[in-house]
This record gives sequence, structure tokens and C-alpha cells, in this order.
Amino acid sequence: MAITITRRATLALGAAAAAVTLARPSLVRAAAPFEQPPLPYEQNALEPQISARTVGLHYGKHHKGYFDKLNQLVPGTPYADMSLEEVVAASKRNGDDKIFNQAGQAWNHNIYWEQFTGGPAKATGAFAEAIERDFGGEDKMFEAFRKEADGLFGSGWVWLVMDGDKLALKSYQNAGNPLPDGLKPLVGIDLWEHAYYLDYENRKAEHIAAVLKDRVNWQAAGERMT
Repeated sequence: MAITITRRATLALGAAAAAVTLARPSLVRAAAPFEQPPLPYEQNALEPQISARTVGLHYGKHHKGYFDKLNQLVPGTPYADMSLEEVVAASKRNGDDKIFNQAGQAWNHNIYWEQFTGGPAKATGAFAEAIERDFGGEDKMFEAFRKEADGLFGSGWVWLVMDGDKLALKSYQNAGNPLPDGLKPLVGIDLWEHAYYLDYENRKAEHIAAVLKDRVNWQAAGERMT
């Protein structure tokens, strides 16, 4: 079936392109075939919060699988000539769930692995001030993350985003992310069980707290904000 890129989708692509400026150059991918970026560190680098076994399964099987399936689906479609970020936005707007699920998860995990590089590190400068202004401090932001995650039924993601000139938390089921909404993602927490079950079993809240406090490079997240 032919795919029509509507004016609304075109606007969404523009918003997605703007949001992508937050990403480091290694995360901006060319058009298909899409390539999974190399893991930015050794598989044991995130221990003890995230084990090497979990990283091996999460990155080597799940993340890789999204890229593999996406590259099977896009040939012969208009998406084959788009960047990964454009595919995420356009497929969401067009209701192409099969494409969006794979593209969304591929892109989500690019950000997920990158946000741990050089971490943990504290927020500084304008970003630290924004956290204080919009959440009442780092600890209250972490608690807000937990509550947002508790409110999400099933698998999905919680994202810290720039919504206009304010920080906000947005939760999305399954492969969802802020790109189609024109928001700037800063940090994403994976709530799929493959992200934590080997290490924490059903203790999802414990995993979230450990990752937020002891793994994320908040200083780098602040650089994305600007």
C-alpha cells in the first residue's frame, strides 16, 4: 500500500530534526541500511547497577534485533531514504506500527546507551538550576521518575524532556519516544523487563533508582539541554 507523507507528518519531521540536534554526532545515522552504533564502553562498565550479562543480552540481542528487523521492513518504502530519526517521526504519524516499533526502539536504545558514557556525573550550571526550578531538586526529580514509571502499565519508557523552556517527564508505552511530539529528549529510562530483570527481578523501582543516581551522566544531559 502506498504511503502518503502528509503536511502534518512533514511538520513532525522538522520537529524531529530539531530534536536530534541534542544527540552526539555518533547517534545521527544515515538512511537505510541502518547500523547499530558500537557500544561506547565494555559490557562490564555499568556494573554493579547493570551487569555485563544484562548489557550483553540487552545490547547484543534486543537492540541489535530492532535494527535487523527495521532493515528487513524498509526496503521498497519511502522510509528507505530517510534518516532513522525521520523514520521514527514519519512512521508514527502515518500509523505504520510495524516500522515505528522497530525504528523507535532502535533510536531509543541509541540514546539509552549513550547517556551512560562518562557517567555517573552530577548536573551542573543551568541544567542543575532547571532541575531545582522544575522539580525542587535532584532527589525530587528521581522520585518523580519513579512515580511516572509506576503509572505506566506494561513495557515502555520514561523520558526527561525539554518541553518549551521547562523540564518535564513523559512516559510512553512500548517503543514510544518524544521525537514525534517535537520534544527534546535528555534522558530515557527503559522499562522493558529485559533492561533489568536479570539483575533486579521484579524490583523495577530499585533498578530505576540505581540507574538514575549512579549511572546516568547528568552533566552530559545538561549539554543536550542547550
